[in-house]
Amino acid sequence: MTLGTHQRQASPSWADYFTGQAQVCRTLALKAFYAAGVPAEERPIGKVPLVALDFETTGLNPREHAIVSIGLVPFDLRVIRPAAGRYWVVKPPRTLTEESIAFHRITHSEVEQAPPIAAILDELLAELAGRLVVVHYRNIERPFLEAAILANRGERCLFPVIDTMALEARWERQGLLQRLKRLLGIQAASIRLADSRSRYGLPHYSSHHAKVDAIATAELFQAQMARHFTPDTPVSDLWA
Repeated sequence: MTLGTHQRQASPSWADYFTGQAQVCRTLALKAFYAAGVPAEERPIGKVPLVALDFETTGLNPREHAIVSIGLVPFDLRVIRPAAGRYWVVKPPRTLTEESIAFHRITHSEVEQAPPIAAILDELLAELAGRLVVVHYRNIERPFLEAAILANRGERCLFPVIDTMALEARWERQGLLQRLKRLLGIQAASIRLADSRSRYGLPHYSSHHAKVDAIATAELFQAQMARHFTPDTPVSDLWA
């Protein structure tokens, strides 16, 4: 949606989509999420409320795997608000594997005491409402959240995101210089969260804690904006 001139002509804008969904959704929390709206495409990013979102999951496929923890932190281009953020551990529908425990360090006993994701979805949607979501690698948070809402509320949940990994790929993976490096067999720079942060002189954080990674993503986005963009950049140049 709204990724280019041709696509904007061929499909409704995000604003139109949100307006339509607010009218047809049956789930009250989802209706309120859509009714809160989305920034106009031309709105400057410096005037947009943002929220960094991160999930830890049992795997990479939303059809087969599940969310085990959620972290979010509201921010803008000037200030990150960790104290206003949220963190949940949720109980997945299947038993954790040892591989996933080693990755995100959330144990069997933690998820046994945790609520199912259905119990916190309304709170999560309320925290996201009215804010533009920022993630590092959009193929996790958006599809996993939609899968959870579809499974537990019977409705779709689509929304624009700014992907700091995709933004980093613009400078580290695309362009003539990067193509030349590939032809010469030079390995492309990593665009993982920690490696991307290091290029901006940001501190190292322990990874795979959802709220810490949300803070790290917010910091990375602020650094990307300061180096490559301006507060007047329209959101349509940044979101997907």
